[in-house]
Amino acid sequence: MIQSDGIADNPLVTRQDLQQAFEQLAAPLKRFYSKGGARLRLGASGAAYDPAIAEMEGFSRVLWGMVPLLAGGGESELWDIYLRGIENGTNPSHEEYWGEVRDYDQRLVEMAALGFALLLVPERVWEPLSEAARQNLYNWLNQINRHPLHDCNWLFFQVLVNLGFRKVGLPYAREQVEANLRRIDDFYLEEGWYADGIGGHSDYYGPFALHFYGLIYAQVMEKEDPERARLYKDRATKFAEQFICWFADDGAALPYGRSLAYRFAQSAFWGALAYAGVDTFPPGVLKGLVMRNLRWWFSRPIFDASGLLTVGYAYPNLIMAENYNSPGSPYWALKAFLPLALPEEHPFWREEEKPLPPLPAVSMQQPAHLVVCRDPDTDHVVAFNAGHPGSNEHTHTSAKYEKFAYSTGFAFSVPRAEWGLSQGAFDSMLVLSEGDNLYRVRRKNEATEIRGNVLYAKWRPWHDVEVQTWIVAGLPWHIRIHSITSARSLDAAEGGFALGIGAGMEASAHGLAASAVSEHGCAAVIGRLGFDHAEIVYPHANTNLLHPRTVIPTLRASLTPGTHWLASAIYARPGVGGLPVDLEDIGSVTIENNTIRVETSEGESVVLPLM
Repeated sequence: MIQSDGIADNPLVTRQDLQQAFEQLAAPLKRFYSKGGARLRLGASGAAYDPAIAEMEGFSRVLWGMVPLLAGGGESELWDIYLRGIENGTNPSHEEYWGEVRDYDQRLVEMAALGFALLLVPERVWEPLSEAARQNLYNWLNQINRHPLHDCNWLFFQVLVNLGFRKVGLPYAREQVEANLRRIDDFYLEEGWYADGIGGHSDYYGPFALHFYGLIYAQVMEKEDPERARLYKDRATKFAEQFICWFADDGAALPYGRSLAYRFAQSAFWGALAYAGVDTFPPGVLKGLVMRNLRWWFSRPIFDASGLLTVGYAYPNLIMAENYNSPGSPYWALKAFLPLALPEEHPFWREEEKPLPPLPAVSMQQPAHLVVCRDPDTDHVVAFNAGHPGSNEHTHTSAKYEKFAYSTGFAFSVPRAEWGLSQGAFDSMLVLSEGDNLYRVRRKNEATEIRGNVLYAKWRPWHDVEVQTWIVAGLPWHIRIHSITSARSLDAAEGGFALGIGAGMEASAHGLAASAVSEHGCAAVIGRLGFDHAEIVYPHANTNLLHPRTVIPTLRASLTPGTHWLASAIYARPGVGGLPVDLEDIGSVTIENNTIRVETSEGESVVLPLM
């Protein structure tokens, strides 16, 4: 396994351990800075923006970890490079000048890290500069006040830059800050949840962006803006009570949504709670959430041979990446290092790490359209997904937001190409084809509803094909039911969870049942209504976020024009061990008298009204 200078052996217990972890992540970067220090050249893969901008992005993102380190009294051997880089990057006469920005420019995103530096460590980043260098820095950053930003979490970038100006006594756009903060309030939903813009998804951009910046604001502006600071803390408190359910005991968090290449930014929210003094959970619990998540990540092969963070999730993987992921993008993960700004005597550091508190087996998270279930026997967390009314143009949006289930133990898969089930890697989805081996998936929904542990959605893969889906959430088994009314002849496939291929691998399909077992766990499907046969699909390599090679137990059906019912039972259990029971003994589904009746494997009876 490739690691970054032994970081997997770092116990991550003390403040000094976390300081060392930053240095272990930062040390391999040193030889990749440009001569003038203003650019960080980490690779040749491309993003939507110019390579020179990508190099500036890499430079800036390291600051999310370095600034807290300095704010807490630590030191980094890279800091001299950063002072030189800031001076040269903002100097219009220097060959490494970062340039004049455009509307919606990626550099507007990266300015936030410099605003953050002015805000937390002005004595390290502002005071050492000459008057000319200070003016250049101000002029370059102040471009953010002359250009529009995307109407989402980006609005906080303008806020952070202007708070930095305010900190060092520079003119700043007070009215623009207020307008942005009011607009961000429009993104707030309920129960602590934000959408990332009007009609946007509720995903990790809530905890590692909107809440993260809001909690920084609440801490640094508490005296000047007490009402808003209190509001941000109250929202974060409500959110924390649900978001904690996304984490497993071993530190893994749900792979869900976009920007997962930012990896351990997943736990940045918990450090921000501690930084802002929010006591939703005891400091030892917050410390445990951060440290266990970091340990989980540092035990994975997420580094290249040089010790650099790669684009990917649990291993290097450009297939799952976003169009805006450059080689330096993953260093946004350093937001998780915000607790380094807290002094040694802070309760976050004084208290011993504590495990997760008792959490509900089922957590209904209505604003996010999710029902989160946890199986304490296997440390498995699964978010069952009702789906969303809108979509977007980001990469693999359907795979990242419209699958029926998202799992800490199995992750999810993205398509490799458009031809067939193996290239599509359709785990936790119902997919439909007109017999041409090109499958359509759920992309958005006309209606969704959650009642207890039952999720409902109505969606249309074609204008004349209506699908109604019911999911009876649970672990290790859950039930899926579909009513398909179609004017077309269709081929249907229902994918279970994607299981990593590993030691002890066995996979088989007989009749209406398919199962697979390996060292990574067990996955199975069984048809209960409407399916013709089961099979094992071998997806293309590198489609799954957790394992490069997987199998997907899958059910198949051929449908003539008209209305058809499909029902299945889906099994997922990570860890060693096979199926605990015979597949034929698992539940039943019947449709009668305008009612769906589900008999679960535990002998429970669930009655679902037809919508």
